[in-house]
Amino acid sequence: MLALLYIRENRDLIIEAQKKRNYDAEKILDEIIKLDSIRRNKQTELENNLAKANSIAKEIGEYYKASENEKANTLKKESSNLKTSSNSLQDSLNEIEKKLLDLRTQIPNIPHETVPHGVSEKDNEEIFKSDNLVKLPKNALPHWELAEKYNIIDFDLGSKISGSGFPVYKNKGARLQRALINFFLDKNISAGYTEFQVPHLVNAESGFGTGNLPDKEGQMYHAQEDDLYLIPTAEVPLTNLYRDVLLNENDLPICITGYTPCFRREAGSYGAQVRGLNRLHQFDKVEIVRLETPEKSMTALNGMVEHIKTILSALELPYRILRLCGGDLGFTSALTYDFEIYSGAQKRWLEISSVSIFNNFQSERLKLRYKTKKGNKQPVHTLNGSALALPRVVAGLLENFQTDQGIRIPKVLIPYTGFDIIS
Repeated sequence: MLALLYIRENRDLIIEAQKKRNYDAEKILDEIIKLDSIRRNKQTELENNLAKANSIAKEIGEYYKASENEKANTLKKESSNLKTSSNSLQDSLNEIEKKLLDLRTQIPNIPHETVPHGVSEKDNEEIFKSDNLVKLPKNALPHWELAEKYNIIDFDLGSKISGSGFPVYKNKGARLQRALINFFLDKNISAGYTEFQVPHLVNAESGFGTGNLPDKEGQMYHAQEDDLYLIPTAEVPLTNLYRDVLLNENDLPICITGYTPCFRREAGSYGAQVRGLNRLHQFDKVEIVRLETPEKSMTALNGMVEHIKTILSALELPYRILRLCGGDLGFTSALTYDFEIYSGAQKRWLEISSVSIFNNFQSERLKLRYKTKKGNKQPVHTLNGSALALPRVVAGLLENFQTDQGIRIPKVLIPYTGFDIIS
């Protein structure tokens, strides 16, 4: 969420920047600026009323001490009128602030200067591609057929229990899942991230803090009776560990990681492109989150990208990195890099990670600040990334490493799986 002061002082800059998203911000910004001016005037009037009321209260006491009751009673009437006026002003301010908050939450984050113009994913910019793309034989099988052949994932059984998009992993498929989770966590911890285990249900305040609420795309599962939401990503509880917190500059950077299942309704998803593990309602993911000073946040983002590259290289998977265009950029993100692995059997790229910087967009919602060494309070910059999401990693491993003997396991995973082939 953009700060009010920033909106007031940078109206034209915001309008121009939002054009990368194909978003016309002029009308809503002008409404915010107008309302904010009214708010500030009313705030000044309220403060003057309260100051006058305090002064009158002292005068009333002095008049009573001096037995000048008539003067004291006259002032009491004036004090009563001021109280009524102040209450009315406060109610009006509350309504204005609620309206301002609602308007501010409708404005997406400002795209970073490096974000390319574009309308859709077709306009994303490829910035890196590994040189280990595989060429599988024509009879190569997609992962959903391999899963059935080797009895490691049961999609029908998941549908029986829950519905489509809830696979059941079994035998070596379940062990592969566990191996990947532990491998990702170990890699993240060795890179300086502290592991957390966090709740899988969050309250509305947490969803709002990271920008997942209001749920504009209808992606979150809601437990209505308790007003709790199943997490779409570990980013939500991990980042909210620091909601309403004032940090010291020496506390930063904060680097944390955690494994969670993730739940997404994926409303409107259907067809061959979402078959098998390509699109699920429940999936496993290991997340990394960073809290940084503004001066170091871009360096941190680049470091996160390099970290994920090392994980994918260790897994021997062919991958590429895309810089998302304005039209494909998430609502809360200022800059996002997508990692995609190549599916040899499906002959297409599959997204397996997004690494994003939000600048102070989330921290404004979270009321997350830090105190500089000079004593000033500033918003923290937040970042997050998948390291990694499991379903499409598993799909890539099954498809790209299939042989006549079975599915080869990358060397780095063998200590975690306890086997070197699925056969």
